[in-house]
Amino acid sequence: MLIGTKRAPESPSIELTPIIDIVFLLLIFFLVATTYRQEALRELKVTLPEAEAAGPISTALREIIISVDQTGAIVVDGRSVDLEGLRSIVTGAIERNPAQKVSVRGDRDAPYGLVARVLDICKAAGVNDPYLDTVPLN
Repeated sequence: MLIGTKRAPESPSIELTPIIDIVFLLLIFFLVATTYRQEALRELKVTLPEAEAAGPISTALREIIISVDQTGAIVVDGRSVDLEGLRSIVTGAIERNPAQKVSVRGDRDAPYGLVARVLDICKAAGVNDPYLDTVPLN
């Protein structure tokens, strides 16, 4: 090294490879977590009745799924609620989004009166067309 010579300072640089790796890992994590949550809501022990005009079971991210199992338990977003709790959940959702979509998944052996009561709560809260999930006839 020569005395009196100055080295040019290196310009700072950012390594993009680790940042890209982290972004892809986060993307994969959130995709899997979202898919798992939607599947967990659909995998409750509810045996849907059959209907000729049944559509495919699909879920929108903003859709509220209300399940009524054969014992009469009402489950929304993975937790059990009573009728008053359901009323406050649906009313709050309608206040935030007047076009809120709601699907009611009533087990074929669930008390009919309870499924009708759930649909009535949805209509009274302002849900335009609550959807009653069914499966196609075999």
